[in-house]
Amino acid sequence: MKQISKILIGLTCSSVLLFGTGFPSSYYKLKGKAQKREFINILKPLVDKSNVKTMQERVFIENFFNQALNSAFRSLNSNDLQELLKISKKYRVKNIFNRDLYLKRIDTVPVPLALVQGAIESGWGKSRFVREANNIFGHWTWGEVGLIPLGREEGKTHKIRIFRTMQSSVDAYILNLNRHYAYKSFRKARLKKREEGKSITGYEAADTMINYSELREKYVDMLHKMMKDHHLLYYDVVNKQKKKGL
Repeated sequence: MKQISKILIGLTCSSVLLFGTGFPSSYYKLKGKAQKREFINILKPLVDKSNVKTMQERVFIENFFNQALNSAFRSLNSNDLQELLKISKKYRVKNIFNRDLYLKRIDTVPVPLALVQGAIESGWGKSRFVREANNIFGHWTWGEVGLIPLGREEGKTHKIRIFRTMQSSVDAYILNLNRHYAYKSFRKARLKKREEGKSITGYEAADTMINYSELREKYVDMLHKMMKDHHLLYYDVVNKQKKKGL
């Protein structure tokens, strides 16, 4: 077993391709608008699935605290407590009974935002990071296993994180926006909209992404432009209609 572990730690990027990486080969044969439409068709269901899983965790938190408050925290289910502990670690909530912090961090990410950030960070799915590491959103790692960026500055140790699937890359992106300190303003804006009985739109969420890229304000402008150019704000309208039951 120890020998196997050593082999896994020493895996090169090409070895990790055993897990299957990147978009389908047919995708890379497409060009222009057709390829971009297909990118959206492939990525959106992954974003939807991540958002659904996130909402399931949110519902658990809401139910847990409703039941706990009704019983004055005197009859807590051990299985529920274990699940709460697991979620607290995932979202880095130090006080496991901090209901407000859970509800601030555990929420969905607007589909238009995820789609344009995925497109920018992956070059519409054509980047080396996607093809060799299933890494759609440019996540870094400092672990032993990772893809070394071409042209990495001398003295730098970061690597590109390798994901087993593109779904796990999307899951990591949603989690990153939900718990990293750099996106605190995003969570604050999202919470404010929720308290008003509304959902934050992709366009509004883009305003809070200034820390996602070294381009800062220019990056935010890029997000806004891409949402308009590719008609991605349509998904905000669809989401609004679903919530109204139309």
